[in-house]
Formats: sequence, C-alpha cells, structure tokens
Amino acid sequence: MSETEFAFAEGGVTAPFGFMAAGVSAGIKKSGRKDIALVVAEKPVPAAAVFTTSSMAAPPVLVSREHVENGLLRAFVVNAGNANACTGESGRADALAMASAVADAIGCERSDVLVGSTGVIGVPLPMDLVLGGIEEAAEKLDLVAGEEAAEAILTTDTFVKATGVAFEVEGVTYTVGGMAKGSGMIQPNMATMLAFVTTDAPLSSVACDQALRSAVTRTFNRITVDSDTSTNDMCVLMASGAAGGETIDPGDPRFGAVASAVEHVCGELARMVVRDGEGATKLIAVSVTGATSEHDAEAVAFAIANSPLVKTAIFGADANWGRVAMAIGKSGATVNSELVRITFAGILTCEGGAAVPFSEEDAAVALSEDTVEIAVELGLGTGDATVWTCDLSYDYVRINGEYRS
Repeated sequence: MSETEFAFAEGGVTAPFGFMAAGVSAGIKKSGRKDIALVVAEKPVPAAAVFTTSSMAAPPVLVSREHVENGLLRAFVVNAGNANACTGESGRADALAMASAVADAIGCERSDVLVGSTGVIGVPLPMDLVLGGIEEAAEKLDLVAGEEAAEAILTTDTFVKATGVAFEVEGVTYTVGGMAKGSGMIQPNMATMLAFVTTDAPLSSVACDQALRSAVTRTFNRITVDSDTSTNDMCVLMASGAAGGETIDPGDPRFGAVASAVEHVCGELARMVVRDGEGATKLIAVSVTGATSEHDAEAVAFAIANSPLVKTAIFGADANWGRVAMAIGKSGATVNSELVRITFAGILTCEGGAAVPFSEEDAAVALSEDTVEIAVELGLGTGDATVWTCDLSYDYVRINGEYRS
C-alpha cells in the first residue's frame, strides 16, 4: 500500500464530490428515528460490492448482487428497523420495488440501484411507509447530508459511524468517505452488516472491485462482536470520478494511494462497529505474530476474539490468560505450546508456554482501560494478523433478550 498522507474530511459518504444523500424517518422504527437512507451519484458510476456468505442471504442482497454485476451503480437505498430477510418471494418483490421507487425518483434504470436492509429478521416490510420514505428522501437529497444518511441506517447502534479522508496524488486531491452500521450479529465474512464507501477518484469498475476486496479482507473481515454472520451483510464502493483525471485501473501508479485510502476508511469504520458492539465497554485488539501463515494467525486471533470466556474476563478486568491459552489450543492452527508467549494489556503473563509472575493489581488497572490489547507470539514463522473485538457484558444479553420487544 502507498504511504500517502491522509487528512480528515467531514461529510462521510458526501465528503467526495459527485454524491448527494438524505436520511429521513418513514415510521418504520417505533422510536421515530431516521430509517431510510438514500445516496445518489450524478450518473451511473463504476462500483463494486461484496456480500454476506450466509446461505440464508436476504432478498435485498440477492437483488443487489444482480444489480452491481455490470460494475455500475447510480444510487443505493437502505431501510433500517426491518431486515427484509427470510421473507420469501414477497421480500424479493419488496426489494425490487424499493429499487424501482428510487429509479423513478431520480431518473435511472432500476438495475442501477442497490438495496440494503437491516433490522428484525422474518418480518415483511411496511411498504407503504418505505415507499413514502424513499419519495421524501429523494426530495431532500443534499450535498452535505452524509451524517443524516449515516444516522438512518442504525439499529441498536449507539452512535453514527461515518468518516472520510482527503489526499493528494500527482497534484490532484481525491477524497474517500464512508458510513457503516453494526452492533450485533457481527462476524462479517465479507464486510460488516452494512458499509458504504464513496470516492471522487476516477476508478474503473475493476479497480473498485480490487480496492474494495483488498480493504475488506484486512478490515471488516477482521472484526467480530459475537461470531454471528448476518443475512444482510454488504459493503459497497462507488467512484464518481468527479475529482477529474484519467481513469485509474489497478496497474496505474495512482491506484495504490486510492486503494490505501479505501482501506484506511474501511478500517476506521470497522473499529467503530466493534467499539459500538452491543453492550460493549471495551475495544479489544487481538494481535497474533509468529504463526506458520497468515491464515493460521487469523485462526488463532479469531479463536481468542470469539471466546465468551476471554471476552467476559476482559469485561471484568481479569488477566485470566489461561482462557487465551485455551482459545489458542482450539483454533486448529499449528502451535508449539513451549514457544507461546502471551501479553495482556502490555503485561507479560505467559512465556514459553508457562506462567510468568505478574502483579494482579497492575493488570486490573491496565485492563480497565477502554482499549485493551492481547498479544500472542507463536514463535513458528512470519504469519501475523490482528482481529478487533469487544468485551461481553451484561448488557449484551439484555439488548438481545429484548431485541424484538
């Protein structure tokens, strides 16, 4: 990746030139909060997307896969509060109706519109509310409404997840912006529940696809809240090209800088998703080095990050490194226990596979911080990976026990 310097850019998905957005309340959410988001480019633009690997993929995912297949999109629309998943043929008809409503409102083909949906599974969409919300959103499209759109895709999230960066390449300033949502049902296996990234760099469709897939691999595919993969996951990249310049293909010298910016934005959004995990009080980075391969390092990191015992220990500020050792052993990766080294929040707890004396008081203080790192060295090779997760608190059970009430 390029070592380009990035400056923060306000506006989320509308930070780049060439995009308008809106976020409105259509009445889908009982709370009355915003629940329809619409983002529109000036014309069909190069785009790429990745979707959930779930075999129970929701109708909006199936429709959107078809619509982005030609590498072009004009807009995406998202409803929150109702996932339109496990809804059968009527669910597909509803997803297509959402795309048609957007197409009619902005003047494009239905196939130019991507559809996202998030919320409760198995409940039909209240289409009268949804279509009314789309009509209102189309009327309120604005060049600086990225924040409103980001707010409208939230469910159990406690804060808006939006960011952007500006950077210069060969004398031209480009911008990448994005928004995401996700608090629970998060181990994406492609992206997060919903993530949308825009840029005004003149990427080709092929360049969009390559940049997005590379970014997702090391960002959204390296986070987990509860190890559950949603039926509705998707991550999308659209490139307006409004900053000007010749088309950028993967072999172009400018591609590295743009791809790096896309990964940077995806990384920021991914960590926001984990920090806002349902009931979370701490962000946890699990770093594994010295594995025989990157695949093995990732397997170990996820085994640790997904362990309820590890996550509850962090919640309780308990340096119970034996739970980490347990997770390493169940990961399926190649491990030599005599070489394992475990560090909790900067405190060495295990060396050569055996306990190292440490101060429980110091460990409790270190583990009380809002960001905690667990570092594991396997001593076998050069494979490394970092996975981001959160602790498991009483509130996670409460939130999910009351989810449909």
